[in-house]
Amino acid sequence: MGDINQEVHQAFEVIQNGGIILYPTDTVWGIGCDATNEEAVAKIFALKKRAETQSMIVLMNGEKMMYNVFKEIPETAWQIIDLSEKPTTLILDNPRNVAKNVISPDNSLGVRIVKEPFCFKLMERMKKPLVSTSANISGQPTPKSFKEISPEIINGVDYVVNLHRDKIGGNPSAIIKLTNDMQVKIIRK
Repeated sequence: MGDINQEVHQAFEVIQNGGIILYPTDTVWGIGCDATNEEAVAKIFALKKRAETQSMIVLMNGEKMMYNVFKEIPETAWQIIDLSEKPTTLILDNPRNVAKNVISPDNSLGVRIVKEPFCFKLMERMKKPLVSTSANISGQPTPKSFKEISPEIINGVDYVVNLHRDKIGGNPSAIIKLTNDMQVKIIRK
């Protein structure tokens, strides 16, 4: 097992250079990059063989980062973040300061605030949000553990984080869409 600080350092170096990483999140294993780097985001779409119209989730490490990306955040969003007992992704309107290819065609972005130590520390170093998309080729099942990730994905990233590789389980987050005109829609429970 790797040392968390060492792993954060390695992952940070790769991301700084526009690379993509395979890493454990607060839910399932994810493929990630700097959410402000359009070329790096495009590499993830290519690796997953995924249409660029399908959006990806972006992780953040707190309020400051959220306000850097969204000028307006509905009060309901903070209530959901505070009350959620499991990892919950919110889809919010009108993001800015991120790569345009992480933004959905309807000009929204899925975000999740994470406290998981690796992700949190990595974003502290990056000072930028981190893309997080499931570690599978588009259309294939989401791997429940590191062992289930296909060699194509493992070989296709620039760095594989050496933490929690033996951990099994983890479900994708709940997803709730909140529009600026206060509509709330549950996308995934």
